Amino acid sequence: MSSMNSHVKNVYKTAVIASGVLVLTACEEAKIDGAVYESLGQCVADINMTRSECEKNFTLAKKQHATVAPKFESASQCEAEFGANKCEKSGQLSSNGTSMFMPMMMGYMMGSMMSGRGYGFAQPLYKTRRDPGTFRTADNRSAGTRTGQTKLSKSAASRPTPKMSRRSRGGFGSTGRRFGSAAT
Repeated sequence: MSSMNSHVKNVYKTAVIASGVLVLTACEEAKIDGAVYESLGQCVADINMTRSECEKNFTLAKKQHATVAPKFESASQCEAEFGANKCEKSGQLSSNGTSMFMPMMMGYMMGSMMSGRGYGFAQPLYKTRRDPGTFRTADNRSAGTRTGQTKLSKSAASRPTPKMSRRSRGGFGSTGRRFGSAAT
């Protein structure tokens, strides 16, 4: 009888584990084709990419960088989140007239266009001090750890929001107070 109880318990455990896997799989966010690169040169070296596609998307990501990167009132606040020598002046001034700081762009990504022809939705990527191996969007969404063509979550590939606000507490993504209006 105890052999039968043991068998029933094992079957039950297997069923519980399998149902948990199904629930996790059902909740996983949809993925799209994408590409992540640390530099323009790395993209150009990818045999699956064209030079013009790499240059166009790198330029778009660089243009967005100043608008969407998190902003901090001091270099030390920025470096606490992104690491020593990983921040730069943002070109924006706080309400008291001092320079604001933002993390340096550590890469860029592109999500697949709806038509399936090429990549679009380029945006800058950052790496935090606490997780230096993971690329993160300006909205603090993971773009993974791999470079080259990859799968990206739809939320990571979505257009980042402009950042005109100060980040002073609680880490990447926490908002202090607002400065100015949102840029395009």
